[in-house]
Amino acid sequence: MNTYVILRRNGWKTADDLREAAARSTAEGERMPDEVAWIRSYVLAETDGTVGTVCIYQGASPEAIRKHAAAAELPVDEIVKVADTVVVRPDPVPVTV
Repeated sequence: MNTYVILRRNGWKTADDLREAAARSTAEGERMPDEVAWIRSYVLAETDGTVGTVCIYQGASPEAIRKHAAAAELPVDEIVKVADTVVVRPDPVPVTV
């Protein structure tokens, strides 16, 4: 599987909406473990007050990522294949939204 970045701008009105979407994403991911694996997400505080995400997934293909997103009712603005990873520092301790 390849690693992909999925950009979801202005995807949810509130953090609670995002939590519900995360639950759907987890459930759908469990149904297709050979096609997609959710690695992590960074939650974006959009300028209009909505919530977006940058998600890191491993997937069999961009089509598998889109199939998962459609089944979980998640928006997808862009999917980009990751060419390499450079870790300068570990992720900071998450801040609760």
